[in-house]
Amino acid sequence: MLLNFIMLMEMTKRQRWPMNSINVLSLFDGISCGQVALNRAGIQVKNYFASEIDKNAIKVTQHNFPNTKQIGDVLDVKASTLPKIDLIMGGSPCQGFSFSSRNRLNLDDPRSKLFFEFVRLVKEAKPKYFLLENVKMKKSFQDIITKELGVEPVEMDSRYFSAQSRRRLYWTN
Repeated sequence: MLLNFIMLMEMTKRQRWPMNSINVLSLFDGISCGQVALNRAGIQVKNYFASEIDKNAIKVTQHNFPNTKQIGDVLDVKASTLPKIDLIMGGSPCQGFSFSSRNRLNLDDPRSKLFFEFVRLVKEAKPKYFLLENVKMKKSFQDIITKELGVEPVEMDSRYFSAQSRRRLYWTN
């Protein structure tokens, strides 16, 4: 996800980024690759709120980005407790959607259902921008995400940016 996200941010940088300093809410933050991408794109971040539950990922983030505000499990995040958010981004768990998964459960997989938390927070926070990344998946499930977010995804292959070939979908406004 990192390299593809960096590429998207670089494309945004070539355009004119309309804000000086933004508040970011990163869901399923991992090791905070979104901050790397924003930094490389020259986008100044005022506050970076990270929703992550993996203790090791949080340690890496806090080591590299000590000003990150860790806000815990996405299920507990409420937009009303945050300042105005300019960008919500994330890559919700993909195991249930992935074609490579033997036990592909799609939206019956509790991890895949976390996508709906992304939608909930977009609706609550009403950010100027959002970006959701996920794997290439069955069209019927892609259509559900598209309907919920109100935009069609852009498909990219990470082989153009890394040593691996992985098709990814990005929904953004």
